[in-house]
Amino acid sequence: MTTNKIGLIAGEGKMPVYIAQKAAAKGYEVYVAGAKGNAKEEDYKDCARVFKLFRLGQLGAGIRFFKENGVTRVIMAGRVQHTSIFSNLMPDLRGAKFLASLKNMQTKNILSRVMDEFKKDGIEFEHSALFLEDFMPSKGVLSARRPTEEETQTVAFGYKTAKAVAALDIGLTCVVSQSAVIAVEGMEGTDRCIRRAGELYRQSAEKKSSVAVVKVARPNQDNRFDLPVIGKGTLETMHQAGLHVLAFEAEKTLVLDLEDVIKLADKYKICVMAV
Repeated sequence: MTTNKIGLIAGEGKMPVYIAQKAAAKGYEVYVAGAKGNAKEEDYKDCARVFKLFRLGQLGAGIRFFKENGVTRVIMAGRVQHTSIFSNLMPDLRGAKFLASLKNMQTKNILSRVMDEFKKDGIEFEHSALFLEDFMPSKGVLSARRPTEEETQTVAFGYKTAKAVAALDIGLTCVVSQSAVIAVEGMEGTDRCIRRAGELYRQSAEKKSSVAVVKVARPNQDNRFDLPVIGKGTLETMHQAGLHVLAFEAEKTLVLDLEDVIKLADKYKICVMAV
């Protein structure tokens, strides 16, 4: 059994918890720096050697936490509610200097620069799906319901649209109807984007047209952060919104609780496909 150490910067959701559980099962000592207001200590009580909460912006404190515990490899995973940027942002001295140096506030730039800061102290970031390689399906239809020819065309249009939006660092998800864009994911996140699309679709006179939710990775995706993720909640939200086609980029999208996702898809007659 290995006694390797791994650090985890954890937001909310199941992904960071699963990473901690898988790492611990393989003999790793897991040290978790949780984002205050997002990560919950009780989720890690059986898999983390040490868990500590930090407010966003406490860059120096976070780096010290890992260095003091002898951690040189770190994974970043989980969502951070965008409201935390306003309610929980309390930078320490190093964090304040870092924020003042930023000229580009896009997520990709900020996280890349954060990783550069950690690297100065000998801490490297790993692939954010480390230990979860089996959670990324290859191309194919996963659900019992297969797409119609019209839905296949809609997905193709949605894929191109989502890739263009992701390239601009706006979001990774879009909802399209044939050749029209209904909604694009922004700061509100995937579920709210889907709900908004459902409301707009119900108000539309074109309710008989095919609609697809499409999620992709960024072009030249940095696998160390912000990978596309779907799970049972995505299917529940789609069902509530009245949307019945979900497509995601194959081998680059994490599907949490895959068996349960497929069961829900079949229950709600939602077509789920990796493209």
